[in-house]
Amino acid sequence: MRLALSEAKLAAAHGDVPVGAVVTVGGRVVARGHNRRVIDADPLAHAEVVAVRNAAAALDNWRLDDATLFVTLEPCVMCAGTLVQTRVGRLVYGATDTKAGAVRSLYQLCDDPRSTHRLAVTSGVLADEAAELLTTFFRQHRGS
Repeated sequence: MRLALSEAKLAAAHGDVPVGAVVTVGGRVVARGHNRRVIDADPLAHAEVVAVRNAAAALDNWRLDDATLFVTLEPCVMCAGTLVQTRVGRLVYGATDTKAGAVRSLYQLCDDPRSTHRLAVTSGVLADEAAELLTTFFRQHRGS
């Protein structure tokens, strides 16, 4: 999760919401990503999507059954759907997103029994540090 926090800081450095993600397989980092919506003018460039795309390319496989995704913020609907569709084996996230979280907060997409794939979820890892990055970012960008 510390590597994901470092990725989140890279997002903030170019004016994007500080969310970072890292994909591991067998304890080895295979991909990283951070929010790039602003810098790439791409509404789909959430940290999770960037990291999963990088992992699929690195592994030459769209199925990420053996992968663990570490991300600093609870994934939204799009990102949780991406994890289900790419068959990610495990998700570990930091801060809860009470406004858009689709893993535990608003929806439970990653372990919905109606889905064709469910993944293991661990939440709250370094949550305070992840939340502080977000709070500081929005405080600075809202001028309050």
